[in-house]
Amino acid sequence: MCEWKHVQRGATWKTALHVCDGRPPTRAELPARYAGEDWAGVSLDDFMGCSSNLAGNRQARMLADLSLVGCYNNVSTLSELERGRALLASAKANLRNMAFFGLTEFQRKTQYLFERTFGLRFLRAFTQANSTRAAGVGIGEDVRRRIAALNALDGELYEYARELFQRRYRQRRQRDRAEERQLRREREQQQRRRRRRWQRRMQYRNFLSRLWRQDGGGQEEEEEEEEEGGGEMMEEEVEEVEKEAELQGVTTTEDYSSQVVRW
Repeated sequence: MCEWKHVQRGATWKTALHVCDGRPPTRAELPARYAGEDWAGVSLDDFMGCSSNLAGNRQARMLADLSLVGCYNNVSTLSELERGRALLASAKANLRNMAFFGLTEFQRKTQYLFERTFGLRFLRAFTQANSTRAAGVGIGEDVRRRIAALNALDGELYEYARELFQRRYRQRRQRDRAEERQLRREREQQQRRRRRRWQRRMQYRNFLSRLWRQDGGGQEEEEEEEEEGGGEMMEEEVEEVEKEAELQGVTTTEDYSSQVVRW
């Protein structure tokens, strides 16, 4: 319907080369659809009745490898049904191999997939517009069925594309949620590591405090130097200090929890 309205107001496809297998089609393979300069004013019936009109199943044909069916040469050993099945299978395969494609009626999801696929961010959110030039044209049910028949391959391709699009969207959302969960776990691990460092620091300060009290303040200067250095001490260093204290006959009489509370 949109293409009919397009050519009805005087637009043409004259500049389209339709190159396939390295050459454009001959006049016999692709006859002219109108006699004059353009097809302005063409009726919908005449538009649909033209045998060389490429509007029917255009999406499937443009996505498919036409060389599989002899390009625009309709005189071949393939029947019309076989030709259509081959075009549709090729179009589906090419669609699957695309890193990205979108659907007009799913603008927000299309934007989401584009941004995640290519690592880009649009400054504005996509807007959903469902009105077209052809939307206001009233057609009967018989005409509607005829249009659907002329575009049967496109209809099947669209259903396949919608299912593939939704599946890609769901997979991308699941991956993003998994990445968010992983990021939360990493932040929680960092917080736990910081807490453990703080606990070791407090343990070391309490240990020095005990030494200072038991040795009559002899370790006061050492403690002050350690505090000026930020009290940063790895667990291995704490163990070495504790071993050295044991060799000197220094024992601990309090558990760690009571030390932290007292500190």
